[in-house]
Amino acid sequence: MMMPFRTIIHELKDVGEGIGNMYRKGAEAKHMHWHGKSHIAPECFLPPPPSPPSSFSSIVSERSRWASLPPELLLDIIQRVEASETSWPARSVVVACASVCRSWREITHSVVKTPEQCGWLTFPISLKQPGPRDAPIQCFIRRERVTSTYHLYLGLSPALTCDMSKLLLAAKKIRRATCTEFLLSLVPDDFSRDSNTYIGKLRSNFLGTKFTIMDGDPPHDSAVPLNFKLQQRDHLKPLLPRVAAANYNVGTISYELNVLRTRGPRRMCCTMHLIPISAIQEGGIAPTPSKFTNCDNEHASTMPILKGKKPGVECGSAGTDDSPGSTPSAREPLILKNKAPRWHEQLQCWCLNFKGRVTVASVKNFQLIVAAEPSQNVALEEQEKVILQFGKIGKDIFTMDYRYPLSAFQAFAICLSSFDTKPACE
Repeated sequence: MMMPFRTIIHELKDVGEGIGNMYRKGAEAKHMHWHGKSHIAPECFLPPPPSPPSSFSSIVSERSRWASLPPELLLDIIQRVEASETSWPARSVVVACASVCRSWREITHSVVKTPEQCGWLTFPISLKQPGPRDAPIQCFIRRERVTSTYHLYLGLSPALTCDMSKLLLAAKKIRRATCTEFLLSLVPDDFSRDSNTYIGKLRSNFLGTKFTIMDGDPPHDSAVPLNFKLQQRDHLKPLLPRVAAANYNVGTISYELNVLRTRGPRRMCCTMHLIPISAIQEGGIAPTPSKFTNCDNEHASTMPILKGKKPGVECGSAGTDDSPGSTPSAREPLILKNKAPRWHEQLQCWCLNFKGRVTVASVKNFQLIVAAEPSQNVALEEQEKVILQFGKIGKDIFTMDYRYPLSAFQAFAICLSSFDTKPACE
């Protein structure tokens, strides 16, 4: 007799909550701090679980029937669950499916599509994958002035989502003598580069006119030239311990100088070194990672330790495949520029059409579109499409809408650059 589908979903929730309780109880026993359900944390970032109590072992054994389901039936169940739960927090059931056992995890990962394909954010790696092509993913950013932190949430706005918002990423602003850094993390209270939740950072120059996006994970293998990767020292492999994540230069943000304030609003240009211009051409694709490569212990153990300098990688003019069949224009990096606003005579201010997503005038508001040359054969429709939109809707509340070929991580880093003080640009 087949079990009703709604009952299956409820039992999957119980499985996910049971596993979560086991981790939380083990953490409390060791006086460790764990984060709530609202945080995205990669499965491979979690430390080995403590020895489960006998009571929990009995629960697992009682539910072991889930692990022995026929693959065809299991695939049908997960497909139905994935199709029925399309928003958070209900979509946590899909994540619970991947937490049951290895066979469930493999099938769940094969069923769940990328944001580009389905428009949904499910697993943490979704934050590094390109957004959907048809419609943007709508998010909002909350700024905490006291702690100099910024939280990226999935949702239309705080007023509509309240406490049901899904925390995607967090950033902490650190002022240094010669630059400003924004450290990005998957959790809101741990920004250490030694932490497994660290995913990258944004660094400015002294004037705040140029920013570098640094990714904590190596670039997607299919889109990286040989001179981009870190060199591995095979003879030191057995001796090197796990070290802090290296930083990879994946993008550059530049603001034009405007000392006398005679050029109007801010003008910015973003060069995405790992996204080729061919990604927005007909039939083009953008690099799409399938996992966090720094989760691999073997890879982490082969990271070179540079004395006197933090490990990092500088990319060349384009971080794309240099295969013989590709044309020079296709290997050029994607360049985004801010859409020029128009002057409104009655309001006596610069205006952009944010389609209701921005309600407060601010120097930080912007829209990014593709900056393409005629020789690059980019369709006019693609050149007019807004790739990233950022603007203010209230005190310390901002909206962020992004789409293909940018990822949530890249879009968030670009928006963070707008928060830094730029006396030479405005």
